[in-house]
Amino acid sequence: MVDEVTKKTLTQIPLLGTNAGPRDKDQWPQRLKEEYLSLIKYVENNKSADNDWFRLESNKEGTRWFGKCWYIHQLIKYEFDVEFDIPVTYPGTAPEIAIPELDGKTAKMYRGGKICLTDHFKPLWAKNVPKFGIAHAFALGLGPWLAVEVPELVERGVIGNKE
Repeated sequence: MVDEVTKKTLTQIPLLGTNAGPRDKDQWPQRLKEEYLSLIKYVENNKSADNDWFRLESNKEGTRWFGKCWYIHQLIKYEFDVEFDIPVTYPGTAPEIAIPELDGKTAKMYRGGKICLTDHFKPLWAKNVPKFGIAHAFALGLGPWLAVEVPELVERGVIGNKE
């Protein structure tokens, strides 16, 4: 189930309307514009709530995304590179978000550092096609994954403070 804080976060992220992926040459630019507007609003909301936790950019075509994400645990910032490609079947298929440097360090990850979102996030994504986008994937997928995995990785001594 989704808690109240998550529900509030979700209601503040604009939903998307264009059902188009990278192969839809005519409608993909419109979908990409909606993605950017949704991400910008999500980042603005996070900053105003003092919850800034990622930076993201894409290639010119909007098919390859990359940036940084971080999680603060016990007043220590743990920062990671994050990347993903937009699937050709997008938005019917959610992007597979990867944190390559954590590859093999947790059971909740697939080869290449792709975080595991199958049980909780993917069914929710499927119910909300095409309304959900990248901002939703971060809010409902990557954010909760970091909140669960980073403290556990720190406690096991798998990751440490880089400073």
